Amino acid sequence: MPKRVDHEERRAQIAEALIRVAGRRGLHAVGMREVAAEAGVSLRLVQYYFETKEKLLFYGLHHLTDRFTARVGARLAAAGPDPGPRAAVEALLLASLPTDGESRTFHLLYTSYAILSVTDGALAAQPFIDSPDAAEDSLTGLLEQAQGTGLADPDADARTEAISLLAMAATMGTGILVGRRSPESAIAVLRHHLDRIFTTAGSSGRGTGEN
Repeated sequence: MPKRVDHEERRAQIAEALIRVAGRRGLHAVGMREVAAEAGVSLRLVQYYFETKEKLLFYGLHHLTDRFTARVGARLAAAGPDPGPRAAVEALLLASLPTDGESRTFHLLYTSYAILSVTDGALAAQPFIDSPDAAEDSLTGLLEQAQGTGLADPDADARTEAISLLAMAATMGTGILVGRRSPESAIAVLRHHLDRIFTTAGSSGRGTGEN
């Protein structure tokens, strides 16, 4: 009896190959033939699952997003059963900094895709973030939760602080990638701003680690 093909598993296999090739060569240099070779499958099979390079990139970045979500979840799990809003904020921000191979690839590919989509209409037609405000909304909610329980500055504008923190993480992440900033200094800057937002009582909520 022929083996039943798990199509989602095969798509994930190809997406993992895309991420590995793009992590080494850059997203702009990735072609379907290179991805097929990396995955150990035929070019025809890659074309069967993903008709165009744009669709392949789109799926690969969604796959990368799932890995990022799992990374944030692992940080929260390591922080304990009730990490608190500050630890949750740190988990999201620090997971996005390129401090190791996994997070470096995440930051590199997301940044590359955003830049390519500016001049590539086919990529721009397939936005790689379903809900572009999801991270902002999540951080805003966590900061409002902290304010409601007396753990954060009640006079701070939660939405503005969330936007600022995400912008800082993104900019410093690029600085780490190009060697202009160390991961340690980026983490210190983010924690400095969190210390400003969270009160002394809330500051004890750290526990996500630095990597």
